[in-house]
Amino acid sequence: MDTTLVLEPPLPADACVIWLHGLGADRFDFQPVAEALQRSLGSTRFVLPQAPTRAVSINGGYQMPSWYDILAMSPARAINREQLEQSAQQVIDIIEAQRDAGVDPSRIFLAGFSQGGAVVLHTGFLRWQGPLGGVLALSTYAPTFSDQAQLSDLQRAIPVLCLHGNQDGVVLPSMGRAAHDWLQSHEVTVKWQEYPMGHEVLPEEIRDIGNWLAARL
Repeated sequence: MDTTLVLEPPLPADACVIWLHGLGADRFDFQPVAEALQRSLGSTRFVLPQAPTRAVSINGGYQMPSWYDILAMSPARAINREQLEQSAQQVIDIIEAQRDAGVDPSRIFLAGFSQGGAVVLHTGFLRWQGPLGGVLALSTYAPTFSDQAQLSDLQRAIPVLCLHGNQDGVVLPSMGRAAHDWLQSHEVTVKWQEYPMGHEVLPEEIRDIGNWLAARL
């Protein structure tokens, strides 16, 4: 059963934002944010997929919505790579469906908060081989970025906005900054934006996201 939440714009859709929630949340988590952004981006469809419910090792095996299992927190996150690849494929399937529905991939954006952000960074730069409008990385990190990876010209052309709270105790700012620096070292146009917050989202941040999207649409 497809549990994806699709928010259709008031005008015919010619752009799309695919937005992934964080660990333990659901597809409705960012619905108010997507609706607020959509009011100023009149022809942009928002697609909010749902992570499967599965056991999460760091939470004592408790079942919750999760894009992949986190096996250990330190020194770096140890993750179930196979489950991450399955989640990336779920995003690719949505990109291809939007493309087949008439949306140019250069007007398709990936956004993700926390664990969802890790999935969209992995998808955009290590899995997807076509153009994209950009990637929004909110309070997140990139567990799969390594020095060995080579980016294609199309991947290097994908702009990224990294947004992070400077008081984030869940995904440390240094983890987000490491993802930013990796992208920068691979010649990706990437911007770092910090906010006086923890592991959350601020209205100021949503405004900045709206401006960033509007400038590319």
